[in-house]
Amino acid sequence: MFAYVGGYTTPDRDGRGNGINVYRIDVGSGAWTHLQNIGGLENPSLFTLNRAGTRLWSVHGGRNLISAFSIERSTRRLTLLNQQDCGGTNPVDTALDATERHLVVANYGTGTVAVMPIADDGKVLPVSQSFTLQGTPGPDPVHQTQSHPHAAIFDPSGRFVVIPDKGFDRTFFFRFENGRIAPTAQGSIASKIGAAPRHTIFHQTLPILYVNNELDSTVTAFHWNSDTGHATEVQVTTTIPGGHAGRNTTAEIAISHCGRFLYVSNRGQDAIVLYNIDQRTGHLTYVENTPTGGTRPRFFTLDIGGGQIFAANQDSDDITVFRIDPDTGRLTQTATRIKVGSPSAISLISAP
Repeated sequence: MFAYVGGYTTPDRDGRGNGINVYRIDVGSGAWTHLQNIGGLENPSLFTLNRAGTRLWSVHGGRNLISAFSIERSTRRLTLLNQQDCGGTNPVDTALDATERHLVVANYGTGTVAVMPIADDGKVLPVSQSFTLQGTPGPDPVHQTQSHPHAAIFDPSGRFVVIPDKGFDRTFFFRFENGRIAPTAQGSIASKIGAAPRHTIFHQTLPILYVNNELDSTVTAFHWNSDTGHATEVQVTTTIPGGHAGRNTTAEIAISHCGRFLYVSNRGQDAIVLYNIDQRTGHLTYVENTPTGGTRPRFFTLDIGGGQIFAANQDSDDITVFRIDPDTGRLTQTATRIKVGSPSAISLISAP
């Protein structure tokens, strides 16, 4: 297994990283071996891979660029193909359409959603469409002064795009067709005022969309109509049921490969929260939280086999590794710790 790790590099983002680092992970021992560093990149902070594992696209936090890379099949090393202006500032996430011919980009800084075509060789082309989100800012005077789309994800059908907007306390829904986005009939759905929707994930088999809300430390479950792209709220639950002394914000969200467990990272509490997922309704039941062993877990991901979680602790400059109990979903920290500056992205592909 191979890992691509990115993070923040510039002083304005309190960055201590040095670009993108490539590692080989020994599946047996769990050891990480460093293979490559791509330097000279500012804040490569989140990645999107194609299905074949031959292309990687990176956003650049606080900037206005998307970078395209090729992945060498035998060594898994990266080669920069090109960089392209994304038509907005601070792109935070991209979603690849089913044809792998377009990226949908969430531009946090300008409150826009952009569509960027992809050439046959993987290079990203100039913006072909830009859509400005409309709404009312939330009450937080720092984080909600305007629209702040924080993620982009296609639904399982590939016909709809979901954009959670942290600034407007809304999650927006678009139909995607012929390389263009257009609002669905519903258009968007409101969250609790001040909740700040951040990231989203669809359940693998249930018609359920989960959204973690950054500022009020909650998770919302929506019923998803895959025919119309319509969402209906069915549950809101906290990530800190016992409270937390001091500030806490949620960051990342993921579902176990078996579909029975959901995980969310808390920053402040610095832990990964575990929920059981009701296999009939999709409702969540809080189980426990597990400290990440680091500070500010901005990102985490499950490994390809689904037996481990890798947590990127942005402020302690490390990645910590956890085993997942297949029966209970509970996490146990291993002795593996990878030192890397301000990590915020980990993307994985299998060995050739």
